Amino acid sequence: MGFKTKIRFLHKWLGLISGLIVFIISVTGCIFCFHDEIKDITRKEWRLVEAQNKPFLLPSVLEEKAKEIVPKNKVSMVSYYGKNRSAIVYTYSDSENLYLYFNPYSGKYLKTENPKTDFFIIVEYIHLYLLLPDYIGKHIIGGATILFILLLISGMVQWWPKKRSDLKRSFTIKWSAKWRRVNYDWHNTSGFYISIIALILAITGLTFTYEWVGDGIYKSVNFGGDKALETKLPVVDTTKFKINATKAIDLAFIQTKKLQPNAEMMFVLIPQQKGNIISTGAYPHTLRYDHQSNYYFHPNDGKLLQKQPFENKSFGLQVVEMNYGIHTGQVLDLPGKIIAFIVSLFAAALPVTGFIIWYGRNFKSKKIKA
Repeated sequence: MGFKTKIRFLHKWLGLISGLIVFIISVTGCIFCFHDEIKDITRKEWRLVEAQNKPFLLPSVLEEKAKEIVPKNKVSMVSYYGKNRSAIVYTYSDSENLYLYFNPYSGKYLKTENPKTDFFIIVEYIHLYLLLPDYIGKHIIGGATILFILLLISGMVQWWPKKRSDLKRSFTIKWSAKWRRVNYDWHNTSGFYISIIALILAITGLTFTYEWVGDGIYKSVNFGGDKALETKLPVVDTTKFKINATKAIDLAFIQTKKLQPNAEMMFVLIPQQKGNIISTGAYPHTLRYDHQSNYYFHPNDGKLLQKQPFENKSFGLQVVEMNYGIHTGQVLDLPGKIIAFIVSLFAAALPVTGFIIWYGRNFKSKKIKA
């Protein structure tokens, strides 16, 4: 058995094993690509507000308003998404998580969303966990993604032409041929054209399942280093005084705004228990989760303990934190999302066209024998 024959055998069985999962991952990825744009159209009544020339309400004000609406829930985070966008207060209890939308200027309550019933969050959970318990689903998704990476590599090995004269045939589809030949050419050619970007999407996707992938990217880009050390949070002693988190989260928000005056999007993570610190984050662009700057504050008096502006982070950490933006195409704005959508759509077609090739060959051989 020659080398390419072995690769073909491996490619076939890896495809048959992972094909359905890869199809589901790719289709849900397509749907999720433009979720913000679609929600801005279909849910503009509570996602968008009129921009005003005045500051946002402090997080403690929005926190109190949320507690009035869902008194049994605890508040975990207050997020500001932009001058013309509503602020969201994230709450949770033992039985449910609820997202409360407010006008960031007036504090007017707009809407409560339950992620368990939100279409796009359900799509995201299918993409990440197949709607299974996360400790099970993420490994199925992760395993299928690893197999997909091997499929892309083995497919490239098979596709690579033996002779220079075969190059043109390898890059094109013979549309005038019978449909099985067109399907075969489509599978090979489309797989080649999307291979590099599909590999990037697959590898960045693996970081959501396996922490060691993100650590590997960090060390590869930095040529070493310790990600855990660079991202280590400050520790405070809160045993000697009472926590006054309400005042402190406002001070943390105000200081973050001063440190990042041009930030369009910000969040404040509220301490949930004794010993927790206040964490804030700022992003230069609305609905783009890259180039983030992080700050950490004392939960009692809001004193700045540690700052990590984006420009001070190592290149490896910058790349790791841009992972979501790279995976979804957000890092290149609308053109990036379009590319991610197209590549995901073509990736979804690969298991289908590959199965047709396999089924056609087996069906044909059985027909001949009959």
